[in-house]
Amino acid sequence: MKTSMKKTLLTIVAGCALVLSACGGGGADKDTADKEGAKTEAKKVLNVGTEATFAPFEFMDKGEVTGFDVDLLKAVANEAGYDVKIENTGWDAMFAGLQSKQLDIGMAGITITPERVDSYDFSNPYFESKTMIAFKDVKIENAEDLKGKKIGVQNGTTGQFAAEKIVGQNSSDISKYETAALMFQALQSDNVQAAVTDIAVALEYQKNNPDTGIETVTDDKQFEPEYYGIVFPKGSEYVEEFDKALNTVLDNGKYAEIYKKWFDEEPDVEALKKAAEK
Repeated sequence: MKTSMKKTLLTIVAGCALVLSACGGGGADKDTADKEGAKTEAKKVLNVGTEATFAPFEFMDKGEVTGFDVDLLKAVANEAGYDVKIENTGWDAMFAGLQSKQLDIGMAGITITPERVDSYDFSNPYFESKTMIAFKDVKIENAEDLKGKKIGVQNGTTGQFAAEKIVGQNSSDISKYETAALMFQALQSDNVQAAVTDIAVALEYQKNNPDTGIETVTDDKQFEPEYYGIVFPKGSEYVEEFDKALNTVLDNGKYAEIYKKWFDEEPDVEALKKAAEK
């Protein structure tokens, strides 16, 4: 009788132990799953428009948009806690998409201007640029020498505005092209004698096409420095987060790493910070 009771008690105790063990194990597994689930939670994806004929900032390579802007935007977005989906929308469609808020971001070497600030929100500056004149088979030493020449510009860019400042807004000497690639094609084909564009773009084209006879010159008296910014729809909730992330990328060396990859020189980070204070 006693032996039977003892066996019964042992069976009950063992059963309880199994139940408690199962309960405890389930709780631990749930905690682990919850933590791992939090770690692998998908980032919000922001839609980005660009105009991928503006090497080295953005251009197509094996069907993908690549370039300085692409690397920088991915780094800044990652720091802010977002992923980005970049689409080669084209210049005009990019701005239209921002206005309709179908796009969250525009990034295509876009200069911050008072006129654009009226319609869009901008991040702090991320790149300092200058206007450059590329020319072929003519003598051009400064911006004044553009007068009387056939000039190519990309429509809606600061290169267009700079050329118009010299020869007049409605000058018949200015031909407008939808992309920088078409503008340079016109220069190479002698449809225009000069092209006015951003310095990095002009130098990249000259480097990649050394046998075309294209020369370049700048004019610091006529053309003031300009700054690129990441563009958002007016009233965007992302501007503050991206400014904070951009500052972090500038401070932690990531910006310099990306800059040297594409331009093979050290950036002037302090100049960008000062520009942001203006």
